[in-house]
Amino acid sequence: MLNTVYFDPKFSDEERRKQIYSGQIVVFSPRPSIQALAEHARQMIEEAFAPLDPLTAQFHMSVEEYVAIGAPLKPKFIHHPRTKELIRDVLLDLKCEAEKTYLDVPRLRLTTSNGYLTSGVGYAFHPHRDTWYSAPMSQLNWWLPIYDFSSESSMAFHPRYFNEPVRNGSRNFNYYEWNSNGRKNAAQQIHKDERVQPKPEQEVELDPQVRVVCPAGGIILFSAAQLHSTVPNTSGLSRYSMDFRTVNLDDVVNHQGATNIDSECTGTSLRDFMRCTDFSRLPEEIVSTYDTGPVSDGVLVFQPH
Repeated sequence: MLNTVYFDPKFSDEERRKQIYSGQIVVFSPRPSIQALAEHARQMIEEAFAPLDPLTAQFHMSVEEYVAIGAPLKPKFIHHPRTKELIRDVLLDLKCEAEKTYLDVPRLRLTTSNGYLTSGVGYAFHPHRDTWYSAPMSQLNWWLPIYDFSSESSMAFHPRYFNEPVRNGSRNFNYYEWNSNGRKNAAQQIHKDERVQPKPEQEVELDPQVRVVCPAGGIILFSAAQLHSTVPNTSGLSRYSMDFRTVNLDDVVNHQGATNIDSECTGTSLRDFMRCTDFSRLPEEIVSTYDTGPVSDGVLVFQPH
């Protein structure tokens, strides 16, 4: 059970990771390094949707038109060289160990209101753990809003299940196959998302749930093993957010992190991670210790067209 949400704690990097591995959540108030990252994302979003306001653009175009804008915007932001640099600045500002912290490419999330778009590039996530998607148990998720948002457009944590297994379909999920097909085909999923994804195979009680709301320029930090979901957006405004993930080299080498209670996926996302200082990849001899099946099937590292 989730016990604590920490606001701007004075933990060392090591202590912070331990707290998160045990199910706690950390929230950082707005600060210049995070605000710079959010502003970079805002500029790209507003340029893409101009002359419309991105928060209400959905009410002035068809779903197909919205997807035509959002689909190329996401990889453009993700792989913009400035994006990685700004994320590195955030991590160093928040006292991560520079030489031992590895980050992956960020995700840009477009969560529209009133059920306008819930699949593909605007996928509304069912209750899930990122570890069902082949994330390592040592992964930390850094989530930040690009614009201010409300509880009615947030994500929800389901703390009961941090230490309670959920029967799920992760046994059928292979990360390399997902790179080959699932991620590549997101833009084709407009009215219904038919990609094979690990979902609960039992009823999940969504309450009690915890919704954390922070201003744009803040960050919510939590474990990849934390069960969470997208709240159905009823706010009347689209929500734009981004998230990125980190691992600590020592924890990866020693296979430390949250306890795996129900993830049975194959493959690993660790090849996506780059060292904070020079963006070099994790050594293959370390990553290979996480492979539980053949690595020849599918794509090891996703590269957008």
